[in-house]
Amino acid sequence: MTVRFAGLELANPVIAASGTFGYGIEFEEIVALDRIGAFVTKGLSREPMAGNEAPRIVQTAAGMLNAIGLQNIGVAEFVEKKLPELKRYPKSKVIVNVFGYKVEDYLAVIERLNDADGIVAYELNVSCPNTHQGGMTFGADPGSLEYLVAKSKSVAKRPLIVKLSPNVTSIAQMARIAALAGADTISLVNTFVSMAIDAETRQPTIRNVTGGLSGPAIKPIALRMVYEAAKAVTIPILGMGGIVTAEDAVEFLLAGATAIQVGTASYADPRAVERLVKELESWCKSHDVEKVASLTGGLQIPWKT
Repeated sequence: MTVRFAGLELANPVIAASGTFGYGIEFEEIVALDRIGAFVTKGLSREPMAGNEAPRIVQTAAGMLNAIGLQNIGVAEFVEKKLPELKRYPKSKVIVNVFGYKVEDYLAVIERLNDADGIVAYELNVSCPNTHQGGMTFGADPGSLEYLVAKSKSVAKRPLIVKLSPNVTSIAQMARIAALAGADTISLVNTFVSMAIDAETRQPTIRNVTGGLSGPAIKPIALRMVYEAAKAVTIPILGMGGIVTAEDAVEFLLAGATAIQVGTASYADPRAVERLVKELESWCKSHDVEKVASLTGGLQIPWKT
């Protein structure tokens, strides 16, 4: 079940996605933190952020719409209060999601984290659609993405994962830009900008009007984007988007992902990440797959030469 990317070795390819797993320690009585491949923290900013006003989550057909707005405690409090608690789980792999409004904000967060112990990598959030600045502003503009990734790589003392936005014309182009600018790995996809309306009140169902769509509804699009990105770059890919079952995870691996992230499924089942580890291992055994890593990029298209 071991997978390797960007100099890291994970016990298995199942990672809890950012924004769905708190800061990790909140799940210690629910999930065995050292049995999952890794987890990604909530996006951390230079200063604490209150996020958007409620209502900011609504269920949709086969998914969920959210506009949390990157509410978080800020990098300083994470380092001082959350990170020390995670030392109780020395085998767990902690990836920190980094967010900023400006390039300088991203760099300040990374520099603060550089001196902290217990972190294995950074995930650069250039794809959140639920803030008025930063996030998707960088992920949707080639020049801005290149500049931010290059600057972040220049200061980061740990592997840099760049989380790409699906709200672009060409995911392959953005993947190439991130890779050429220095990304060690890319993760995709984040949520799709969407909207829900209450027909009775004739009002948007969330205060922000638009939000990010996630869950099984986006899986086919996410799969296609992982496949396109995998053909465009040689760096590893972390795939995500509607993964609920072991079969879902296998599909993303076959499309080109080295590992996968699980997000919305944890809202319906807080133990989803740990469950998927067991189910994926069982799937590999039942299909005579000796190494899960051998599935990466294994999609077969027999009618295509």
